[in-house]
Amino acid sequence: MPKVIHLTRHAQAEHNVDEDYSIPDPPLTPLGRHQSEELYTQTAELQQSADLLVTSPLKRTLQTTIIGYRGIRARLESQNPAKPIIVLSRLQEVNDLPCDTGSSRDELKQNDEFRGIDFESLEDDWNSKKGEFSPRSVAVRARARWVRRWLRDRPEQNIVVVAHGDILRQITKISPFKAWANTEVRKFTFVSDGDDEADLVASPVETEARAGAEDPTSGEIAKA
Repeated sequence: MPKVIHLTRHAQAEHNVDEDYSIPDPPLTPLGRHQSEELYTQTAELQQSADLLVTSPLKRTLQTTIIGYRGIRARLESQNPAKPIIVLSRLQEVNDLPCDTGSSRDELKQNDEFRGIDFESLEDDWNSKKGEFSPRSVAVRARARWVRRWLRDRPEQNIVVVAHGDILRQITKISPFKAWANTEVRKFTFVSDGDDEADLVASPVETEARAGAEDPTSGEIAKA
C-alpha cells in the first residue's frame, strides 16, 4: 500500500471574515469551530485509521486539529507508547502578515486549550519570518520541499496534516489561484520513493471532506 497524506486547511478564523490580515495569530470563529465539528463527523473512517497527526503551530490550525481530529488524537495518545500530535514549524503560513505570524512558544504553552500539546520542538525563531521561515519565494519552496521529504521519510503510512492554504499549495505544487476551502481535506500519495523533490500526486478522489467556504488566503489577496 502506498503512503497516503491527508492535507487539511484550517477552519474559518477571525481574519477570514472581513479579510482583515492585521489580526495577530487569529483564532477560529464560532463558525470555524462548527466547521471543525463537521470535519470530525465527515472523517469518521480517517479518525480510526490515521497513524500520525501533524499540525502547524498557529492557533487556527491547532484548534482545527484539536476539534476536528480529536478521534485521531485520543486514539494515538492512548497507545503504548503514546504518539502525540507533532507541531511542525515549517507548516506555518507563507506570508509575514500579522495573521500569518505565530505566537511565541511560551504563549502557546500557557493557553489552556492547548494543554497536553508538546511545543518544545518549536525553534526559538520559528515565528521570526526570517531565514528558512522567510516569505521569500526561494525560502518557501525550500520549506515546502523539506516538509514533503519529512513526510515521505516518516515510517507511518497514513498521515494527517493540518496547515494553511498558501503553504499547502506550495507543498502540493498546485496553482496559487486554485481555491482550497476551509476544512477541505485532500488526499495525496508520493510520485516515487526516491525523487529529490518528493513530489506529491493527488488521488483520483482528491477531496475527502469539506465543511467550509473558499475563504481567500492572504496570498490570494496579495495577487488580486
